[in-house]
Amino acid sequence: MKKVGLVNWAIFLLLSFIWGSSFVLMKEGLIGLTSYQVASLRIVFSGIVLLPYSIKYWKQLPSNKMGTIFLSGLLGSLLPAFLFCVAEEKIDSSLAGTLNSLTPIFVILIGAVFFNTKTSANKIIGIIIAVVGCALLLFSKNSLQQNQPVFYVSLVIVATICYGINVNMVSKYLQNIGSIQLAAVALGLNAIPALIILFFTGYFNLPLTDSKVLSSTLYTALLGIFGTALASITFYLLMKRAGAIFASMVTYGIPFVAIMWGILYGEKIGIKQLVALSIILVGVYIANRKIK
Repeated sequence: MKKVGLVNWAIFLLLSFIWGSSFVLMKEGLIGLTSYQVASLRIVFSGIVLLPYSIKYWKQLPSNKMGTIFLSGLLGSLLPAFLFCVAEEKIDSSLAGTLNSLTPIFVILIGAVFFNTKTSANKIIGIIIAVVGCALLLFSKNSLQQNQPVFYVSLVIVATICYGINVNMVSKYLQNIGSIQLAAVALGLNAIPALIILFFTGYFNLPLTDSKVLSSTLYTALLGIFGTALASITFYLLMKRAGAIFASMVTYGIPFVAIMWGILYGEKIGIKQLVALSIILVGVYIANRKIK
């Protein structure tokens, strides 16, 4: 069992802020672009910013790991990028962010069924409590409404399953590869199909100097650089330092960031939201406390 120290908690908070802000950037990107364009651009920008590292580390990585590295980028970044963007065209970003908290559950389930990993009882109990807190937060904000299409909700759930597979795969097969090397090469490889998809979406035929298109492109660039490139490096680093389950629990930090952005946009926070956030904190504490 890996030790969770102050540095790991600092990385946890940083990653929570980056990914929690990603849902806002995604919505801004969708104002002037389609979901496929935002998702493609996100991966392309992340691949571009990490290109120097991709070139540097390409020959240093074992050739027999390249398929697994590409699959890691596919499951951890490319597919979820499209799934979340398509879903956010029809559902609220707060619902998407809260459903994202299912990730640790799938990390445990997929790890137990397919990767023969064991999880302590306190982690399971803590994660269940945190999920309850997220559900209460969702209901307190009236985000779960009948007009939220089930199909688009299911896309977010599929994305969390992809995350669960990727976390276990990286933890088992790519543990000895550095965080920057892994993120750079994985995103560099997946930027190629993303660029092809971007071409066929007609993005390059758009009036790129139009204020709405330009603004959405800039927000998507921030999403790719920070929400994917920097976040992937940070996530792989946290996974290697503190373990797969603790790293996946960063999804419970997203509601706090979402609340912060809501306050900045003029939303009010009530006692129900505070209680729900407190329950999430209790769950995270129980999942990571030391058992003698």
